[in-house]
This record gives sequence, C-alpha cells and structure tokens, in this order.
Amino acid sequence: MNDWIAHLGGRRESADRVVFDTPEPARRAMEANVMTPLAHLGILDVAGEDAERFLQGQTSAQLSLADGEFAPLTCFCTPKGRVLANAQLWRVAPDHYRLLMHRSLVPSLSDHLKKFAAFYKATLTPRDDLALIGLIGREIPAVAEVLLDVMPPAVWHQADQDDLQVLAHPGPRPRLLVCLPVEQAPATWERLAAQASPVDTAVWRLHDIQAGLAWLEAAQQDSYLPQMLNWEALGGISFKKGCYTGQEVVARAHFRGQVKKRLVRGQLDGGLIPEAGSAIEDADEKRLGEVLSAELDAYGEAEVLAVMSTKEAAEPLRVAGQKFKRLKLPYPLERLDPESLAGKT
Repeated sequence: MNDWIAHLGGRRESADRVVFDTPEPARRAMEANVMTPLAHLGILDVAGEDAERFLQGQTSAQLSLADGEFAPLTCFCTPKGRVLANAQLWRVAPDHYRLLMHRSLVPSLSDHLKKFAAFYKATLTPRDDLALIGLIGREIPAVAEVLLDVMPPAVWHQADQDDLQVLAHPGPRPRLLVCLPVEQAPATWERLAAQASPVDTAVWRLHDIQAGLAWLEAAQQDSYLPQMLNWEALGGISFKKGCYTGQEVVARAHFRGQVKKRLVRGQLDGGLIPEAGSAIEDADEKRLGEVLSAELDAYGEAEVLAVMSTKEAAEPLRVAGQKFKRLKLPYPLERLDPESLAGKT
C-alpha cells in the first residue's frame, strides 16, 4: 500500500498517519469533498463453508443480518467480556465475510480466532492486498454514484461493484469507505481526484471522534467492556442472538446496569494532542479515565474520545495540563438493536 500512496503524493509520518500538502485539511473537510488513504485500518477475511457458524459463536453481531446490504458493527471479547477487537463486519459473498478494524489488531485477532477455527471449515486471511480510501463531504454520495458506479448505501450498510465495496460511516459530513484491490487504488484515486482533494489520515480519525466512534488499538485490547465504548448505543451488540464468547458478562452488565465507565467526547483548550492512554484528572488530581484517541479540529484545538467514570467529578477536568470540556455525543446512550438498523426487528 505504501507504493501507491507515495506515488500519489502522500507521505507517511508513521504506520498509521499519511499526510498531504493540502492546507488546513480539517477545515477543508468541512467545506468541500476530500479523500484520504485509511492507513490506520486493516482487513481480516473469514471464509469457508462454516464461516457464518464459526463467527456466530465468537462475535457480538448476529451473522444472519450481514446479508450483503447491512454491514453491522461487532466486537470480539474474552470470556470476561473484555474487548479484544471492535470491528465492522460485512459479507463479500456467500461463506465469505470481511472484518474492518484498526490494523494493529489484525494479527492478534487472527491468532486468537485460529485457535477456534481449527474446529470449523473456515480460514482467516489478513488482507494486505486491499486498499482503503475514505471519502468525506456533502457531495460524496453523488461522487460515488457517478465515479464509482455504486448507489451510495445508508450508514452501516454496503454497496458492491465487482470486487469493490463501499460502506457508509456516520459523521458530521457524509462519509464513505471504499475497499478495493490495491492494484486498482491508483486509478481509482486519480478518478476521484477530479471531485475530491487529498487530505491527511487524521481528518478521517477526527470525524470518527466527532461521530463518537472509537476504534481500539493493540495497546487497548482486553481493557474495556463493549458498553464502555458505547458499542450497544451504536448498534454493535445483538442482545437477541445466542451465545458467543463473553456474552454472559456483556448481557449481565447491560441488564443489571453495571457499566461504571463510558465513552465520552471532549475538547481541550490547547493545540497539544495527548497520547492515547493519557489520564483524565479532576480538580483533586484524581484519575477518572484515559484518552482513547485525539486529533486537532478545524480550529486547531484537540478533540478527544475517552473512557471515563460515570460518577460525578470535581471540575475542572484536565488532560496533559489542558482543560477538558465535555462535548455532546451525536447519539443517545441507550440500546440500539442492530436488528432495527437492518430493518429486521
């Protein structure tokens, strides 16, 4: 993937970050159509005649809902209900499923699932041969229809065109994620460039933050219940399916109201981006939680997603010496059944 990104003017600051020379990229994404290589995300394929049955016992999604149109959020947990990876799941073809997650989790989740896949006719394949392109902007649905020849899907749904898939994600502007073979990426990028400007990967990550959507990284796995990531409020947990690893703990936490930490969105009063894991402290310097992700917004201030205690705290709150101001999440903190998102209640 590095070669095609460099060929088109992108520079890697790190494994997860690609930058371009477009000025004020976050502001541009508010005003115009933009696109970015999603270098921080990765793909794991699960295929075989037992793929559905195998995944049904491992993941929080109801596999029958992933029907080639609905592409639900999901998560994989330990027996204690802690998240090993959170992902989006979609069906590529009968007996062939695809998982999108932070790239750092692909190897560990693959290794974890292989322990159980040995008892099924199912194979797991990390897909380094696929490219991911993010599109943001009010006119992006029309751009996808004209230039990619796909009808833009609804949020958490998919549209296919040969071996290209388009998925819609939530955010302050319409967002589409394009998954395609890496050899097709340069030509597709150049075609899209007629209607969208290249921007840094950080812009997509910022829109995830503004959507209240946290993608765990390898250092954060086995630390949180799905509800601590607001996963049930995003439709990422089916409470109507049968057993899966960690299901009893996840269900008990939901029905007994035992979630003591929650994902919150906030803004800092300075331009310093705190590292993941940075403490959120109250006025008495008591640790309340930690930052999951952070990026600079269009005004040069850091926006963050953090997991914090639900208990009332002594204000003001601070992160890395900067004042933390709570921002409203774009969804209510209540259960959203994926069956209702799929139109199959």
